[in-house]
Amino acid sequence: MTNQSPLLVSIGEPSGIGPDILLKVWTGIQSGDIQNISAFAIVGDPNHLAQRAEVLGIKFASEICATPADVLSIFSTGKALPIIPLNNKLVGLPATPVSSDAVGIVESIEICVSWIKNGHARAVVTLPINKKSLYDVGFEYPGHTEFLGALCEGWTDNNTPLRPVMMLAGPDLRAVPVTIHIPLKDVPSILSTKDILETVRIVTRDLNIRLGIASPRIAVSGLNPHAGEGGALGTEDESIIVPAIQQLKSEGINCWGPLPADTMFHAAARATYDAAVCMYHDQALIPAKALAFDDSVNVTLGLPIVRTSPDHGTAFDIAGTGKANPASFIAALRMADQMSSGASV
Repeated sequence: MTNQSPLLVSIGEPSGIGPDILLKVWTGIQSGDIQNISAFAIVGDPNHLAQRAEVLGIKFASEICATPADVLSIFSTGKALPIIPLNNKLVGLPATPVSSDAVGIVESIEICVSWIKNGHARAVVTLPINKKSLYDVGFEYPGHTEFLGALCEGWTDNNTPLRPVMMLAGPDLRAVPVTIHIPLKDVPSILSTKDILETVRIVTRDLNIRLGIASPRIAVSGLNPHAGEGGALGTEDESIIVPAIQQLKSEGINCWGPLPADTMFHAAARATYDAAVCMYHDQALIPAKALAFDDSVNVTLGLPIVRTSPDHGTAFDIAGTGKANPASFIAALRMADQMSSGASV
């Protein structure tokens, strides 16, 4: 695999705004309004994309590709969007998801990972999926992150344990939740010292290897208000988080905490660290999205592949209207390029 290998984009939910932002970005690339985007192909259904382009009033041409050379050649002309076609056709109209599209959504992700494994592509950018549509047909994973982890099982980078870790990365904050897609009421019983150790190790390693940060600084949040107030507001901070931080420090990792989450995210605090590791989903994602909703990128760390994604969902309410903002998708493409080419961010 070389920096000349293309990026791949998985189609995500066909009835959401994924096709909209893809077509907007491709049109911007063709016009020259959007620049500094490396060659990529979409793994999807050419007919479905043509139908969405018609709905949006976008002039659109695509060309089938089967090899990395095809992608690079077609993309360079700017005349047609390179497409790796699915075996399973997509039929969902804007804001009208159908269960039959689920198999194509999954196939798109699988093809992207397969190309990377075979050295034909260097990163994947995943467009948003609608988890309920997949759950309705038996999809057994909580989300993209866990499914990608399963696809990469047994294929590790530098012989390190495989643990997919979600990071929301924006211009002013990188935030990582230790626990992800679980009910808030279950977090205290599921959170463990082991999970915190593994998460901080992976964040530290990938910030170094993927983003070129020589000695990453990691701020670790508490779980309870005021990080437990010495046990008065909960004992988990002292019994679970403190031992993890002590162990990590003994390994030479530059981390500290547990910090009260309500004072971690103002500008002066953010200037002191390279990433914030938080204990649960919303504790990390609320500040990340509040600071840069349109420009943040969902990055999966801890995998032998580079995966980025826009930080928003399918937005059925505006699908097919032309109102979707492609900024996060553009940022995801650029970050995937930087992380897979060895360029620092």
